Amino acid sequence: MTIAIGLIIAGVATYAFFRVGASALGGDEEFAPIAALWFAMFALAPGFFLPIEQELGRALAHRRALGYGGGPVVAKIAVLTLVVSVVVVIGLAISAPWLTSSYFSGDWWMFGALIIGFLSYAPVHLSRGICSGQGRFTPFAVVVASDGVMKIAGTIALAAIGITAIGAYAFAIAVAPLLAVAAISVRGHLRTNAGPPAQWREITQNFGWLLLGTVCAALLLNAGPIAANLLASDSQADAVTRFSYGVLLARVPLFMFQAIQASLLPRLARLAAQRSFDEFRRGLRLLVLVVTGIGVAGTIYGALLGPWTLRLVYNADLTGSTLAMLALSSALYMMALAISQAVLALEDHAYVALGWVIALITFILGTWLSSDDAFQRIEIGLVASSLAAVAAFGLRLRRRLSALN
Repeated sequence: MTIAIGLIIAGVATYAFFRVGASALGGDEEFAPIAALWFAMFALAPGFFLPIEQELGRALAHRRALGYGGGPVVAKIAVLTLVVSVVVVIGLAISAPWLTSSYFSGDWWMFGALIIGFLSYAPVHLSRGICSGQGRFTPFAVVVASDGVMKIAGTIALAAIGITAIGAYAFAIAVAPLLAVAAISVRGHLRTNAGPPAQWREITQNFGWLLLGTVCAALLLNAGPIAANLLASDSQADAVTRFSYGVLLARVPLFMFQAIQASLLPRLARLAAQRSFDEFRRGLRLLVLVVTGIGVAGTIYGALLGPWTLRLVYNADLTGSTLAMLALSSALYMMALAISQAVLALEDHAYVALGWVIALITFILGTWLSSDDAFQRIEIGLVASSLAAVAAFGLRLRRRLSALN
């Protein structure tokens, strides 16, 4: 319940930030670089750091069950986080000229903020892993909830004192995640006890496959706005921002699915370990029915009431067909995410990574070949890629479960 409250606060803050930010900067066109930075940051940071958080939480929980201290595990994971951070920053530095000119329209302040923002999320995910692995759910929820809240607070503060330079807003949202980490660290929530030395195999089991799959899944989740920013002309900056609003609106069911996902994988993994495959199938079947119902309802809502909702929340216009396609792609992505968790529970990490790679390639091909209209081709690419992921994971899960009969 504590984590669910944190997720709700984070969700409301995220949607509010886009409204507050656009108002502070004077409109959708002026806010477009910040929206581009937002989606790029959330494609990179969770993609590379979420597997570290998950492995840290898993290893600490395992040690906690055995009565061992987790200090050595945290030290090893910190080294791994540093290595991943350095590799990604080097990759970004190499691609900086192309990335800055093509994605940020030549604005190097945005590129600098992307680097700082990416590095800021390293301690965020480390702190979340420590809290989840040691059962400290309240500080975990504080870190989750405060991210969007601090971004709004920083934006309002800059606007209140008359700052108009967009670079200042970019760096304000880049460092915002660190404030909550500092707060819970001062209160001692990130302390761990000494324990037996940690071996690398204790924290890197399936890490490579998990990293590859998570990076591709995060890129796919944010692919729509990123592709729109790359494909649209300079005169379409306000259209790109409106498209980003549509993506956010279509993600409402997917965002709330995070609360289910937090408990889904451990439960499925436990049932698989106990070889309770009949209950495993029943639970997964119920989940698929729930996700299908949510997806159908969301797509219908997007087609009929999506334009009205978008005007109400963001004072922006998109067609019902666009919002229906975005809602459908979000529903299919949610289904793929649910089925991939079941495949992970059966310890098939390599195939989960392969499934997300297939989906990302499908998005690239679908966006490239489907249409001449920049936004329509992205919508088709999103639906096709999520459908490819559902098919890949569904076929693999069916084969694995048949082999277990």
